[in-house]
Amino acid sequence: MTNAQNSAVVTTPKDREIHIERIFDAPRDRVFATFTDPALVPEWWGPEGTTTIVDRMDVEAGGSWRYVVKGDDGSEHGFRGTYREVSPPERLVSTFEWEGMPGHVSVDISVFEDLGDGRTKIVTTSLFHTDEERDGMIASGMEAGLNETYNRLEALLARQA
Repeated sequence: MTNAQNSAVVTTPKDREIHIERIFDAPRDRVFATFTDPALVPEWWGPEGTTTIVDRMDVEAGGSWRYVVKGDDGSEHGFRGTYREVSPPERLVSTFEWEGMPGHVSVDISVFEDLGDGRTKIVTTSLFHTDEERDGMIASGMEAGLNETYNRLEALLARQA
């Protein structure tokens, strides 16, 4: 999987898991805020050539979220989940489900690590019900989409600096 500079490092260290790490050149508070501010999410969430609409985003334990991603080709894809834990600025735990395959829900645990030099490492572990679901996510092109999304996030953070 990817290990290039400015790319997320994506591994599958255990059955049913995807492990993702990426360092951003921005303080942890600001990085965390981009994940939890419904006005900022559309500026970075989703691959290049897409527009994200935040339909719902109640950032609190038990709250829900739903985004609709529109492609330049007119396609639309809905994604949704529930926040299980919101601990600013260190940790977010939520579920993730693509509405195109209902019932296939992963749990994403994102830890925002302050590197002490104005940089932040995000470590996300996605846990799936089965190895097949995990492998299906990888086969879907999620790594390329994730890296495009994280590149858009990096650009937003640079504009905010």
